[in-house]
Amino acid sequence: MLLAKNVALLRHLPKVDGLRLAELGRSADVSSPLEEVTGFGDNPGNLRMFAFVPAQLQKPRALVVVLHGCGQTAAAYDLGAGWSTLAQHYGFALVMPEQQRINNGNTCFNWFNPEDTARDSGEARSIREMVAHMVQAHRIDSRRVFITGLSAGGGMTSVMLATYPEVFAAGAVIAGLPYGIASNLREALDGMFHSPARPERELGDFVRRASNHRGPWPKVSVWHGSADRTVNPGNANEIVKQWLDVHDLPAAPMAETIVDGYPRQAWWNKDGETLVESYAITDMAHGTPLGLADNDQRYGIEGAFLIEAGISSSYHIAKFFGLTGWIADAAGKKVEARPATSKPGLPPAPHLARSIRAAVAEEPAEPKRAEARGFDLGQIITRALTAAGLMK
Repeated sequence: MLLAKNVALLRHLPKVDGLRLAELGRSADVSSPLEEVTGFGDNPGNLRMFAFVPAQLQKPRALVVVLHGCGQTAAAYDLGAGWSTLAQHYGFALVMPEQQRINNGNTCFNWFNPEDTARDSGEARSIREMVAHMVQAHRIDSRRVFITGLSAGGGMTSVMLATYPEVFAAGAVIAGLPYGIASNLREALDGMFHSPARPERELGDFVRRASNHRGPWPKVSVWHGSADRTVNPGNANEIVKQWLDVHDLPAAPMAETIVDGYPRQAWWNKDGETLVESYAITDMAHGTPLGLADNDQRYGIEGAFLIEAGISSSYHIAKFFGLTGWIADAAGKKVEARPATSKPGLPPAPHLARSIRAAVAEEPAEPKRAEARGFDLGQIITRALTAAGLMK
């Protein structure tokens, strides 16, 4: 495609699938729990900062950075993906950067502009300053900072993980793109529509050259709909290849399972810790997958590029980050999350089938755990019955 045609295409992105995303964003702002923060730094990328800090925070304190997609606002994406509800439920802080139309006519994060994707420059530095502000203002544990984003926000998530790998413990890219594949609009569109395959080493070198950091590297979760016509699903494989090379992991997945009806692949280190995972959401178009979480709660609502798919990506990402082990009770105290208990403020007990499925999921064929003990079906069923409230 000629550059002129590409520009014309981008001008129409806010109305993709007939949805006026800017209007959705404005309507969501009215009741949003997010509060704007100013004076957080030099802000060379000219972004707006919105934050949510629940009254009760789990310890050590954690922070999740959430990046919206094109045409959306921070409030609109929060409403749709349910992150502030998750933050309230599990006691972690939230920061949601927001793009301004003066920077990008479609309010996309500029994940391909060299001045915005280099360490200590442009939008990347602005987001880093937001993190530093939150860590200092709310005594966040610097080892518990995470990031996720959709589409262009997913591309910018890749940017932040590559340029500030020492800042983030883990990240999740939804319908996004790998770091370093584009430095101008033409290359960005080629990556979006065609996702040309690159050698693993080349992709890994993009990350290694982005900073002086030499490890340990962030963990990465990748999500993509197989019917995505906005960002080619091949980008999910390229992101996985990039981070497998960075983590020095083999190309073949170490586990292939089904989660809520969708295939998940996983790779772990010698200690059994999952470092890279990938979810392929079969037949889903471009967007963030929504559904009932394992705790029988629903986070977010359907909207533009927020798609009911029967799986709660926000919940599973928070779980991957290690944030779902604690919740606040009605009295505002910290309690360990136990789904079967009837204590006020806790989620209802899951039904037995889900409990058994969850119990089996807790027995991955990971090296360290497999060596410690064999597969004990009786123990799994007992744990499932206990979780379901049918056994003490």
